[in-house]
Amino acid sequence: MNKSDFDFLATLLRNRSGLVLSDEKAYLLESRLGPVARKHGLTSVEDVASQLRARPGSPLELDVVEAMTTNESFFFRDTRPFDQFKDIVLPQLLDARRSSRSLRIWSAACSSGQEPYTLAMILKEQAAKLAGWRVEIVATDLSTVILDKAKEGIYSQFEVQRGLPINLLMKYFTQVGDRWQITQDLRGMIDYRMFNLLESPASLGRFDIVFLRNVLIYFDQPTKTQVLERVAKQMPSDGYLYLGGAETVLGITDRFQVLPGQRGLYGVVDPAAKVAAAG
Repeated sequence: MNKSDFDFLATLLRNRSGLVLSDEKAYLLESRLGPVARKHGLTSVEDVASQLRARPGSPLELDVVEAMTTNESFFFRDTRPFDQFKDIVLPQLLDARRSSRSLRIWSAACSSGQEPYTLAMILKEQAAKLAGWRVEIVATDLSTVILDKAKEGIYSQFEVQRGLPINLLMKYFTQVGDRWQITQDLRGMIDYRMFNLLESPASLGRFDIVFLRNVLIYFDQPTKTQVLERVAKQMPSDGYLYLGGAETVLGITDRFQVLPGQRGLYGVVDPAAKVAAAG
């Protein structure tokens, strides 16, 4: 791929999705866009770039963005965030919200659904404590193709073997041929929506807990700041933010603070309280 085509595709992806591709990631464009080229009757990634120049906003452009932004996921990924959710976050918020008996959770960049379904399984296991509560899980992604897979909730044997305890597989999945489908009950707990993190999340409403894991690593620093500050506006002062193990808010925004001893888990900083403390 020549430099001109790489720069053009990298700029398009950054503008449409926030994804930042350095020159050494040219191989990713080649490997992921090859199938896209074939789908559209093209012979090379160079042809893809040529078509996109000639027809901006075409279905090809959407396919390119989806191919480059679809990332893998698996159940109970990294384990610790979900232990924190069950043992720390839920108990504290159940106490803090005992009058409203309502919780809203956002799984951002949810990919093929393993993260929101993991949360749904944990909540199901805590059903006795949540009797009479309204708990909403909103799961979003930029890719409509991957959202369709998430809504269907059907996974291969390989996918269910990655992190999912066997007792939960038997309890919450039904075997369909050589694949497994999560129960309708759990699928009904998730509200899947297409959403681009480069936009304001105000339309999604407010959230007590936001999972924004393993997303910021693909953005440049100004975009990370914008995303985090927009997310903070949609959260109460006692809300919780989850980031991936390789991500941080330090040096990016002062709207969240590290929670001592809790890697990847952040608390919201109330700007009004901060100003009052400074005064």
